[in-house]
Amino acid sequence: IAEHLFCLYFAFEWSMRFTAFQHKRNGLKDAWFVFDSMLVSTMVFETWCMTAFMLFIAGGTGGGGMGNASILRMARLLRLSRMARMARLLRAMPELLILVKGMVAAMR
Repeated sequence: IAEHLFCLYFAFEWSMRFTAFQHKRNGLKDAWFVFDSMLVSTMVFETWCMTAFMLFIAGGTGGGGMGNASILRMARLLRLSRMARMARLLRAMPELLILVKGMVAAMR
């Protein structure tokens, strides 16, 4: 369930960023948007499309029609690049790190 919620959140974030472009073609010029588009499309493909495909192949019996599909699981490592992007942003803006630490302390 959590994986589907993350996928829904990131797909919503991507769609909001896409609609923010006044000229949609400018999205192709923004390298981070293109990279995020690739990550979100991979996540949507893995989470929703492959799950539906595997259920269709297995006939809904729960048996793994395609084995464990570990190659697709390796694609999840691409998501770590989003964390690396956030770490780079926090290093570039120490004030933002102070705000994040304050929010984490407030949640305790």
